[in-house]
Amino acid sequence: MTNRFAFLKNIKLKRPSLGQIIFWAITLGLAVVIFIFGRNFIACWTLTALPGSPPPQCAAAQPNNFAPVVNEQGTPQPVEATPTPEALAPQDTLPEPWDGASRINILFIGVDYGDWSADRQGASRSDTMILFTIDPLSKTAGMLSIPRDLWVNIPGHGYGKINTAYYIGDAFKLPGGGPALAMKTVEQVIGVPVHYYAQVDFQTFIDIIDEIGGIDIYVPEKKLILDRIGSGQDKAKLVGPGMRHLNGWKTLAYARIREQTEGGDIDRADRQQRVILAIRKKVTKPENFPMLMAKAPAIYAKLSEGIHTNMSFEDAMRLAMLVKDIPPENIKRGIINYDMVTLAKSPDGLDIFKPITDKIRILRDEIFTSTGATGPMATGDPAELMRSEAPRVRVLNGASGIQQASGLAARTGDYLTSQGMTVMEIGDAGQPYSRTTLTIYTSKLYTMRYLITLFGINSNAQLAFKYDPASPVDIEIRLGNDWALNNPMP
Repeated sequence: MTNRFAFLKNIKLKRPSLGQIIFWAITLGLAVVIFIFGRNFIACWTLTALPGSPPPQCAAAQPNNFAPVVNEQGTPQPVEATPTPEALAPQDTLPEPWDGASRINILFIGVDYGDWSADRQGASRSDTMILFTIDPLSKTAGMLSIPRDLWVNIPGHGYGKINTAYYIGDAFKLPGGGPALAMKTVEQVIGVPVHYYAQVDFQTFIDIIDEIGGIDIYVPEKKLILDRIGSGQDKAKLVGPGMRHLNGWKTLAYARIREQTEGGDIDRADRQQRVILAIRKKVTKPENFPMLMAKAPAIYAKLSEGIHTNMSFEDAMRLAMLVKDIPPENIKRGIINYDMVTLAKSPDGLDIFKPITDKIRILRDEIFTSTGATGPMATGDPAELMRSEAPRVRVLNGASGIQQASGLAARTGDYLTSQGMTVMEIGDAGQPYSRTTLTIYTSKLYTMRYLITLFGINSNAQLAFKYDPASPVDIEIRLGNDWALNNPMP
């Protein structure tokens, strides 16, 4: 993680009430479950705070069938024998807390567990990888789909298809399991840090799409057959082109189609990304909020049961507060397609994609760098960046027992006005404060960063997030004795 905002790394959020979490759960949760994938069933994982392998009852690891380590040309290479793993995989610690302002990258991993096969044995390979990036300061985002057949160097294990990275970490119970090695591999291939991962199972995805009333999506294909998960299940014909309404299982089936179109996995990646945008559109339409609010407890319960991630609750809430403010035109899409690879064969005769590194990194730079007028602002003068957001603040005086406390709110209000803020209200805090605190109601990050620096906020007790788009102010400032005794005001 970057150290640009190290002063925020110890700031924690208080767990909000159910009422506060409703909108956030929908926004973040749907951002997670929008990852649609083929053959990606996570048998029984739940939303957790630590990475690791699936519980033994879900998918017992069987490393016996793993292929030999080979170099880039496919020649087998001698390696030291892998020691017998302990019964339980060692756990990694949580990633360093997100500061809420730095660019964040999240890897969504779809895992092949044999289409819910009850007798499936052995570890699984990842079937789909989508790397998401969000830049809070420029309010831009992007998603990059990585084909499973990409031939890459898996750290510590030689060359193989990128989908075997998950298998190795899972089968040999490496620290962090399959997700950790998949993240390291993607970091090496794409050349950007991967901070978090997330997975979601089929049934959770289906249930949530049904809970939100399905999605509306443009189908460019003339005719597709939607194959429901499970043997003997009904199929459905999807006729296009045109807008179509899909329920849960049809949405999943549409995103999983691979062999019915000429582009194969590349076409499927495009469908996955279009489904992502369709879900985002559905859950961010104001006219849908009453329905979503009513369904929120059920949606949140399903999310808690069906998602596995190493993102903390607090970081997830920060992310949710930001996602809704990114306009669709600021979301970039990219797919590592046939123009960026050469088709080849692996030593055992499988089709593989050998990456053309220069072309892939050009695409990476398009997705993972901010462009347009907002980009340069992220490194501009903090005061100018703050003023660009036209922030509204409330200033309450909590200083007491010292001479400097008299008239502090009014003087601070005048000072903030001179800096370019709109002071909506000045008053008394109602109780004494030794340290200044900020309550954040909207996602004006430049203003938050400016005030944190101005008031010397350095404790988790000095920041609170209470997202409320109807709030008359963006930030409430409760002044403490620390500000009264040490401030830059004339």
